[in-house]
Amino acid sequence: MRDRPPDVPGRPDQPEMHWMDDDAGPVVRAYAVTGGRVRPVAGGFDLVAFVVSRVTDAALPIHLSPEQRAILAASAEPLSVAEVAAKLNLALGVIRVLLGDLLAANLISMYEPPAARRHDEDILKAVVNGLRAL
Repeated sequence: MRDRPPDVPGRPDQPEMHWMDDDAGPVVRAYAVTGGRVRPVAGGFDLVAFVVSRVTDAALPIHLSPEQRAILAASAEPLSVAEVAAKLNLALGVIRVLLGDLLAANLISMYEPPAARRHDEDILKAVVNGLRAL
């Protein structure tokens, strides 16, 4: 008789594990939150770009997911994309997809700080050369 493999959380033959994590609570896969999408429908979202909600709690559309509602609530004050992901404890890829939906629906505004803009390639080469000279 073969030895049984050790108990692994989340295995279908263990009904007591029903998508629960002792520390985090209910576990939902990222593709379920984004509907299987991995790219935002609108916009490109740099980590340091600021997100600001354009609606109040009273004016929220009813079709929004709980995660989108949480993003809008969190971004009542300007937050960076990275801060939104950290505050909601969601993966950055998930946040970018959800932000794309909100941007397409005109529910958020995005602001990229001047320091986050792409630098000229010559400047970057000069910085690398300067660092190598050290």
